[in-house]
Amino acid sequence: MPIQRREFVAALGAGAIASTAGCSALGGGESETAGVAGETLTLTTTTSTYDTGLLDAIHADFEEMYGVSVDAVAQGTGAALESARNGDSDVVMVHARGLEDEFMRNGYGVNRRDLMFNDFVIVGPESDPAGIQGMSSATDALTAIADAGATFVSRGDNSGTHTKELNLWEAAGTDPGGDWYQEIGAGMGEALNNANQQGAYTLSDRGTFISQRSEIDLTILVQGPIEDGPEILANPYGIMAVNPGVHDNANYDLAMAYIGWITSPGTQDAIADYQMNGEQLFFPEAVSENPDFQQYVPEGWSGDSSDE
Repeated sequence: MPIQRREFVAALGAGAIASTAGCSALGGGESETAGVAGETLTLTTTTSTYDTGLLDAIHADFEEMYGVSVDAVAQGTGAALESARNGDSDVVMVHARGLEDEFMRNGYGVNRRDLMFNDFVIVGPESDPAGIQGMSSATDALTAIADAGATFVSRGDNSGTHTKELNLWEAAGTDPGGDWYQEIGAGMGEALNNANQQGAYTLSDRGTFISQRSEIDLTILVQGPIEDGPEILANPYGIMAVNPGVHDNANYDLAMAYIGWITSPGTQDAIADYQMNGEQLFFPEAVSENPDFQQYVPEGWSGDSSDE
């Protein structure tokens, strides 16, 4: 299904969403919030949600509502999931569905929800030595970069962006390597700065690129689906609680309160309203007239014993 802005269901209240997320016990009165007041929720999340300033902009509302604090730890998706796997997180917000599904299949995550989306873009210098500007195919653009031996900076950190990049190279039928291909093992901001210094190409999520565009000389050369580019560059985000049955130290009640809050209409509106340099960075999709129930389980799961 092509990316599109979801229509919000105004009739649904935040309390109803919180209830469906499993946190009605924490739903609103002083007696309920007193049970978690003073606690800290540990959120492991991607560098893109943190570096763009989105979480700083919206978390004060949740912290005030429940009298708690949120410790947002910014890592690549792979590292964020690994922290949760090790019991060092209560809730995870990431953007690599394949890695999320593996996390859930292995029993570490529960109650996954679709949260929001933006897209990936291929950025590079205006001189565009590989001649990819305006290409309608992301894989053709990567093939052109490889054929030209033009410098490409890869995050190389098992993040959601790195995972997407590797999937794109595979779809292009190209095994990147050589002096032109540089894996730096770092976050998106550092990758953009590195590419800027070298006049190189890189794959970026749109939100982080927008938030840093005024500080770098790179430009978007291949658009994602938000600007009618290829659907393969879609970038959906999901959120899930750490399974308390695996890690009994996980603050499951507070994690579910957070999931209920961040997927509620009010917070989804706040996500939609968040802008940088006059541009929207993330597009909410937790509230929809046509909810996708496949969001709660690994893709392809049917509940049959044959899936085990």
